[in-house]
Amino acid sequence: MEYLTVNTLSVESGTSTRPSSRWEDFASAGCGRSHPGKTWAFSGAGEGETGDSRRSLRTTGQMTGLRGPSHGRGGRPAATGWWAGVLASLMLPLLGTGCGQTAAASYRLNLVESAKQQLKPEQEQQVANILAALFGTPDEPFAPAECGLDEAKLKLAAGPVRSDIVGRKNGLYREHCAHCHGVTGDGMGPTAAFLNPYPRDYRPGVFKFKSTERADKPTHADLVMVLRNGLAGSSMPSFALLSDAKIESLAEYVKYLSMRGEVELALMRAFFELDDEDQGKLPEDRDFLIDEIVMPVAESWQAAEDALIDVPEMPADIDMAASIAKGKELFYGNKANCVKCHGVTGLGDGQVNDYDDWNKVVVQAYKTVEGSLEQAGETSTWNMDADEAAEHRAELAWLDRYQRVLDGNALPPRTIRPRNLREGVYRGGMRPLDLYYRIHAGINGAPMPAAKGTVPPEDIWHIVNYIRSLPYDFNGTLGVDRPMMARDRL
Repeated sequence: MEYLTVNTLSVESGTSTRPSSRWEDFASAGCGRSHPGKTWAFSGAGEGETGDSRRSLRTTGQMTGLRGPSHGRGGRPAATGWWAGVLASLMLPLLGTGCGQTAAASYRLNLVESAKQQLKPEQEQQVANILAALFGTPDEPFAPAECGLDEAKLKLAAGPVRSDIVGRKNGLYREHCAHCHGVTGDGMGPTAAFLNPYPRDYRPGVFKFKSTERADKPTHADLVMVLRNGLAGSSMPSFALLSDAKIESLAEYVKYLSMRGEVELALMRAFFELDDEDQGKLPEDRDFLIDEIVMPVAESWQAAEDALIDVPEMPADIDMAASIAKGKELFYGNKANCVKCHGVTGLGDGQVNDYDDWNKVVVQAYKTVEGSLEQAGETSTWNMDADEAAEHRAELAWLDRYQRVLDGNALPPRTIRPRNLREGVYRGGMRPLDLYYRIHAGINGAPMPAAKGTVPPEDIWHIVNYIRSLPYDFNGTLGVDRPMMARDRL
C-alpha cells in the first residue's frame, strides 16, 4: 500500500506556532506532484483571538522590508537622516507600485463545517495539507487525474491577472469572478454581502440552472451557457464578450473549485467515522484519499452527460389558447401546486419565508448554537463529577467557537422569494426549453420542487405556455392593462 511522505512545518496563529505538516512527495501515491521548496502553511486567528477566526491555506515566502531613519537621543531623528526619512516616506508609494512583493493568494478553510464537526486544530491542519497536495494553490492549481480536468484551462483561469509572453490574458477568474465568488469559490468575495441574491458558493457542488436531473451535476455546456448569458435578475453578468477559450477556461475552473470544495467537505465529515485506533487522524493512503474521497466526487461530475432531462417535443400544431388554459388549471391545481409559492396572482407573493440550501446551513447552525446554549444555561453543574464538568466546559467552548465562526465566516441568512412570473424575467433562461427544465426537475438547492412524477411530461408544456403568457396578462409587465408606450410605464 502506498503512503504519503509527511514532513514538519509550523502553523502561524497570531503570535504563536504549533506543529503542522508538509507534503512534498504526493506524486509517489500517483495522485499529484511534488513541489520542492514550497511550504504549505495554515494561518489565521487563534482559538482565543477575537475577530472572525479565519484560517486559510497559503504558501509561505520571505518578505522584504525598509529600514526607517536612524534616531538620535530621545527618539528624535538624527540630523543627518531626517531628510532621508522624509524622502523615504515620499518615495514609499512609488516603491510599492509595481515593485513590491505581494503575498500569495490563499484558499480559505471551510470553518463553518469544521466548527460543526468539532474538528481540532491539528485535524483542520491535516485537511488543509491534503487539499494542498491534491489541488494545489490559487496560483498553481492542479487536480488528480481521476477528476478529468484540463490543467491548461485551469492555468489560464487561475493566478493573478497578468499577460503571458505573447500577450494572452491570464488570471481570468480573479479578474472577473473572485470579487463576488471569492478566491476559494465560497461565495464570500468582497462584494458578496452587498448583493441579493448572494453569489453562488461552489463548494457543496450544488447548481441551480442546468439541463440535468435535480440531484445531478450540471454539464460543461450548462456552465458555459450561464457564463455566456449571465443570470437575469441577479448580479451575475453576461461574459459574452470574452472569447470561447476564456469562457471554457472559467467553466473548467468553476468545476475545479467545486470538486475541491466537495472533497474538503468529505474529508471533514470523515473524521466522524474514524475508529479509536485512528487517534483522530485520517488515513493518508491512496485507497482512502482517491478511492473513497476523490472518486465519488469525480464520478458524479463525469456522469452529468448521462443525466440529461428527456424533453418531449411540443406539438407543432398545438392550440395555444387551450394549452394556456390547461396550464392555468395545473398551476392552481393540487398536482403542480405552483400557486403555493408563486401566489394566486403569480407575483411571487406566496410562501416567502423559506431559505435556499446555502442559507439553510447557516440558519440551522445558528439554531443549534442558540438551542444548545439555552439548554446549557439551564443545566446545573452542582452535582456533576469532574469528568462531567470538563465535558460541560468543552461543550461551552465549542459553542462559543461555533458562534464566532458563524459571525465571521458566514453571510447573514436571507430568505428566498419565489419568482414574480408577471415580469418575464427568468434567471435560468427565457427559452421554453429552459422553463421546461425548471418545472420538470425543480431547482436544485432551492425550495422549487420537481413536477416530475406528478405531472405527465407532455403536460409540463402547458404550464410553460401559461407561465409565458403571464407577463401579457392583466397586472403583467407587458399586460393589456399597461400603457403601450414604454415611457408611460415608468
